[in-house]
Amino acid sequence: MAQSAVRSDAAPVEFAYVANFGSNNISAYAIDATSGALKQVKGSPFAAGSGPTGPVIDPKGRFAYVPNHGSGNVSAYAIDATSGALKPVTGSPFAAGSEPYFGAVDPKGKFVYVADNGSNNVSAYSIDATTGALSPLAGSPFATGTYPDGVAVDPKGKFAYVANDGSNNLWAYNIDSSSGALKPVKGSPFAAGTQPYFVTVGPLGKFAYAANYGSNTISAYTINASSGALKPVTGSPFATGTQPYGVAVDPTGKFVYVPNNYSNDVSGYAINATTGVLKAVKGSPFAAGANTDGAAVDPLGKFLYAANDSSNNVSAYAINSTSGALQQAKGSPFAVGAGPYLIATCRRVAGACVPPPL
Repeated sequence: MAQSAVRSDAAPVEFAYVANFGSNNISAYAIDATSGALKQVKGSPFAAGSGPTGPVIDPKGRFAYVPNHGSGNVSAYAIDATSGALKPVTGSPFAAGSEPYFGAVDPKGKFVYVADNGSNNVSAYSIDATTGALSPLAGSPFATGTYPDGVAVDPKGKFAYVANDGSNNLWAYNIDSSSGALKPVKGSPFAAGTQPYFVTVGPLGKFAYAANYGSNTISAYTINASSGALKPVTGSPFATGTQPYGVAVDPTGKFVYVPNNYSNDVSGYAINATTGVLKAVKGSPFAAGANTDGAAVDPLGKFLYAANDSSNNVSAYAINSTSGALQQAKGSPFAVGAGPYLIATCRRVAGACVPPPL
């Protein structure tokens, strides 16, 4: 019995959180360290606002934030790193702009940024380090392009990027390290494909990727380390499936995955570490459920999860660490709430639940 307990404690503990747009809640799961299978956390699902879109976890692993598209606010939760349960932060939800979509937290866990699709701006907040409560930053909200959806922050917390599906571009900002305020970088906005819905920055901060829903492509950029300006990599944009919705980069920066909403699959690519050029991995695209929206990789880079909006489940895959190919996990897909959108993952480390590198 004692030996069994030692093995159990030594195994990595990871959790996954799924925003259910249609049922107004967050499903929480423990991730099986061997198979990648999902087991619902006690008390799950946890109530959110109207139309929750995508959970984001602060890099210190203490709090989770979920923009609510329908109710125009942000739900905030404290994460129980032992059980994976979510507890609303005092004062939650916090007001946002019109139709908030997706959000991001800076790497020091000081600021939260939420793209307000209906009001064409970004709501920015400071995080109370003790309680997790949000307070609007001076100058917030900050102007964006038309119909902003996705937002990402680079791993050093110097730059923020917003995907605008109405103006077909990415706005880039310098982040004031003290105040969190946003100031457009020189040359911003930068052209993308048609209807870029989502943007992410790789874990090394060298490359940024945007999923272009309307042109069935993914735009890839190199990031100027000094200015934050974006430059398309050679060959960009790269073909995806039909109506790509999200982008997930594995924690090593070797692979990128794009869920395709209309073709019901996930495109996988190997990333050239020098140039950022994408090359489809063998076997791509990989079958998913109906109307695949968001995707996330676990912090150890072993598993990928894709939310299937119309089939109300999550497809789980094991990632081949050499090729990047995906293989369906045993028991996949796993049931969630109605209309799942985006997914966040974290790993228990020193009493916190730490997400993958930004």
